[in-house]
Amino acid sequence: MYAITGITGQVGGAMAQALLDAGQSVRAVVRSAHKGASWAAKGCDVAIATMEDADALAKAFTGAEGVFVLPPNEFDPSPGFPEARAVISAVSQALNAARPARIVCLSTIGAQARQPNLLSQRTLMEDELSALPIPVTFLRPAWFMENFAWDVAAARETGVIGSFLQPLDKRFPMIATVDIGRLAAKLIQEKWQGRRIVELEAERRYSPNDVAAAFESLLGRPVRAEAIPREIWGALFKSQGMKDPVPRMQMLDGFNEGWIRFEGQPLSIEKGQTDLTTVLAGLIASTR
Repeated sequence: MYAITGITGQVGGAMAQALLDAGQSVRAVVRSAHKGASWAAKGCDVAIATMEDADALAKAFTGAEGVFVLPPNEFDPSPGFPEARAVISAVSQALNAARPARIVCLSTIGAQARQPNLLSQRTLMEDELSALPIPVTFLRPAWFMENFAWDVAAARETGVIGSFLQPLDKRFPMIATVDIGRLAAKLIQEKWQGRRIVELEAERRYSPNDVAAAFESLLGRPVRAEAIPREIWGALFKSQGMKDPVPRMQMLDGFNEGWIRFEGQPLSIEKGQTDLTTVLAGLIASTR
């Protein structure tokens, strides 16, 4: 049996479905019975636990052959990442108590970077779980293609999508969430020793201009990308309700400057099968 946190999200859901399709037993670790109802209907066991509750997580993980750790996203963290640290501490305690045979943890491209940025939360998780006496795989995916959901309305209504990824002709590693979930399902069924890192991106890389061209093709109207000047990022993010935009700005700088990157050699990076046009088509369809 495999215990999956974050099962109500896109990655966790894709992973759970892949395991069920393979005839495996799944335990959905959710915040409430309501959130687990659809997975219970598919035959999953359901365990109730928040990611900050070490005791509840330990019970949820007990008896599992493998545990998938999907840390919640904190896009506007307090200084020092106390929210992430609370989750990391609880998860680590729970895993140490439950002692599953193996762990797969969703991390991120660039987790090896020591420059502070929003993704440092994943670096902290890797550091903590690496110290456990349990085999652990850190799955480091590229930029989520689903992030472009924020651009669907602008592409459709104005024909201009603003881009924080720059320059506009630079191609960045990206990946579809369904491919992350499928690979996570495969990895958790494997056996290995110690700590391993698996990095994942799509078959090809995409620039902001490529994203605009894909929107143009799908929408049947002209669409172009426009760089959002860095000097206005801070004020823009604060106007959107962020308390401290600096970690997010540092993350974007990391992608643009190239220090948030894959750690391994190109030939060692796993490749997903889903292309950008397929993902954007799905995003457009879901907003009609």
